[in-house]
Amino acid sequence: MNLHHFNIHPLTFVLVHGAWADASFWDGIAAHLQRMGHIVHAPEYPGHGSDLNKNVTHAMQSQAIADYIIQHQLRDVVLVAHSFGGTVVQKAAELVPDRIKRLVFWNAFVLNNGESAFEEVPPAAQQAFDQIRKNSGNNTIMLPFPLFRDTFVNLASFEQAKYLYDRISPEPAGPLYEKLDLSKFYTLTMPRSYVYLTEDAVLPQYGPDYSWHPRMSSRLGLFRLIKGHGDHMTTAKTEPHHIAKLLYLAGRD
Repeated sequence: MNLHHFNIHPLTFVLVHGAWADASFWDGIAAHLQRMGHIVHAPEYPGHGSDLNKNVTHAMQSQAIADYIIQHQLRDVVLVAHSFGGTVVQKAAELVPDRIKRLVFWNAFVLNNGESAFEEVPPAAQQAFDQIRKNSGNNTIMLPFPLFRDTFVNLASFEQAKYLYDRISPEPAGPLYEKLDLSKFYTLTMPRSYVYLTEDAVLPQYGPDYSWHPRMSSRLGLFRLIKGHGDHMTTAKTEPHHIAKLLYLAGRD
């Protein structure tokens, strides 16, 4: 039997961006997934993109993703989360579990019950975020360029890093600090996958206690692990075909 003869079965992807990002983060990846024959949706959630209101709650964000799935009558969804989007997807999955075929976390937070995303950030970053939040005047956090350049886009050239940095906007701080009741999430039984880009320095920068994999991934119970090269934000733009392939491997039956 020649394994190469198996066809790609079309999947329905819903792609959920992370902090300091919006739906455009997925443009190249979505285009490649569509070329592969898949149906792709990339909804935005409150506090991002054209929504200038930064006074949002985590519940508003997860509800927006669940509402999008319902309004577009989507079923058998491969629900993909990047970065902070992992926390949004954890709560959205509780709201529409019957519509989800598989959860895919891509270098994404997987919080324990009762935790906030902020608690999973290393102490040095917590102190920086607290200070930036206090000084913002509108309860937002803007990444300082040196932090963004060396951890979020560590594989980028300086020019690429500047280009990407000029397109991010301050992140609503409220949802990052909210402790989430995830007791229902931990009763859900749909399959899950973790996509791990090995050069991502956002968490590992702070030492072995802070990792995407296995620290976050291991909280999923049984999961499929898909590894590839790449950093937190550059590779999505420079090699969208590579990310699309990894997401397909993570999402397929």
